[in-house]
Amino acid sequence: MKKILFISTRNPFSGRYSGDVIRAKKFIYFLSRNNYVKVISLDVQSSKKKESKLNYEGFNHPDFISKAYYIFRSLLKFKPLQLGYFYSAKIDEYVKNNYQNYDLIFFQSFRAAQYLPKNFKKKTILDMADLVSKNYEQTSQRLFFFNPIRIIYFIESFLLKRYEKICFNNFQKILLHSKKEINTVEKEYKKKIIQYSFGIDNIKKKYKFNAKNYKIIFIGNIKYAPNRNACFEFANKILPLICKIYPNIEFHIIGEISKIDKFFLKQKQNVKIFNKINNLEPYLDKVICGLANLKISSGIQTKLLTYMSYGIPSVCSQQVFENFDAIKESKIDFYKNNEEMIKIILKLKRNKNFSLSSSKRALQTIKKFKWDKIILPALNKVLN
Repeated sequence: MKKILFISTRNPFSGRYSGDVIRAKKFIYFLSRNNYVKVISLDVQSSKKKESKLNYEGFNHPDFISKAYYIFRSLLKFKPLQLGYFYSAKIDEYVKNNYQNYDLIFFQSFRAAQYLPKNFKKKTILDMADLVSKNYEQTSQRLFFFNPIRIIYFIESFLLKRYEKICFNNFQKILLHSKKEINTVEKEYKKKIIQYSFGIDNIKKKYKFNAKNYKIIFIGNIKYAPNRNACFEFANKILPLICKIYPNIEFHIIGEISKIDKFFLKQKQNVKIFNKINNLEPYLDKVICGLANLKISSGIQTKLLTYMSYGIPSVCSQQVFENFDAIKESKIDFYKNNEEMIKIILKLKRNKNFSLSSSKRALQTIKKFKWDKIILPALNKVLN
């Protein structure tokens, strides 16, 4: 039995609907089956969780002044600003004082990689998941030229790309989702990379075609810029066109969202906002389709797997489709422009055979994405 230190910048047990949080919790429970796992993370409130093979301790976020200082310090060191935002002196101190007690250190995301001890000679694993630099580069390119946020994203993309290379040098094993992204990594680092997908817990056939179905749903963290942009674009440009044909169709946004975005989106016609929820099932009645209309996309969009796990027909952008290798096999419906997106949604609304076929393909494909089929092979490769 190995002693493992698991470092995360977000509380894996918070219940937050976010890919990194869900993924972290799954890794922890699979690791703790045969090993002792100590989990540490930043958290809004310090909390502890103790089981026979699992011990969790959360540390409070630094105060505003300290956080501003850490961000500025990251910039001076030519490191991503996010490292400063997610830095905790208490976590750093814990790692420095205790790392020698562990056989392996597992780092959840590049943000946690900053806590890597210099003298640790045993196994190190980094769940990078996606190359975030590419996401930020796409975001900066899509923003208005004179938008000051564009400059921030551009600088951060440059710093992220530099830091990702440091991670490839310093870690023994790197976990990544997309084969497309792995192909862009320098050849010398590819032997360190283990490719894996996101997973799902349960498969439930909840979709039922009905000519009176009226919901288009979007799930995810709306504080994440690509998700936020996708929701606003659909509410502003696409939904009004659909409502000219079917006035009762509604756009339901489910996930963590800022108060200001919630306020503005609620002003839009036929837009309903639901914050973070614990049980998605009650919100799936009368659904036409699930939406993944992101124009900025890297790695796997977990919202697609969620839709598919309920048999809900999904509509995604070409950018999302091209980054998700396994989804291509299911022939999921994707579009190249807004006109094609509207046509697909209307067809799912009207055509029973088309909708049921889409649902059936989703349920067949999602069987490959059960967590035990995803995580166990990946962990066998990194632990052995």
